[in-house]
Amino acid sequence: MQMQQTYAPQGLSTTTLIICLLIGALYVWATWRVFTKAGKPGWAAIIPIYNTIVMLQVAGKPFWWIFLFLIPIANLIVYILMQAGVAKNFGKGTGFALGLIFLYPIFIPILAFGDAQYQPQPAT
Repeated sequence: MQMQQTYAPQGLSTTTLIICLLIGALYVWATWRVFTKAGKPGWAAIIPIYNTIVMLQVAGKPFWWIFLFLIPIANLIVYILMQAGVAKNFGKGTGFALGLIFLYPIFIPILAFGDAQYQPQPAT
C-alpha cells in the first residue's frame, strides 16, 4: 500500500500569500498618505512602534501615551481616544471615528485617498 503525501495544509498557498502581501502594501500606502497629509514623514508608516508615535501626534495626543499601550485595558482606551483624535483632526465625526476603531483596514484608505484635509484642533 502506497501512502499519498500532500503539502498543501502545511502552509499558506501562494495565492493567499500574494493577497496578504497586497493588503499589507495597501495598508502601508494608506498610512503613508495619512502621515503626509498631516505633515509628518510618510516613511514612518513602515517603522514599528514609531508609526504609533506618529499616529499619536496626528491625533494630537502626547508622546508618553505610547507607554499606555503596554498596559492591558488601558491600551484599548488609548487606542479608542487616538482614533477619535485622528478622525477629529481630519474633520470627521463620531461615525467615522467608530469606523476607524472597528473597521480600521477599510476606513484608513478612505481617510488617505479621500478629500479629507488635516486640520489639527487646539488642545482642550
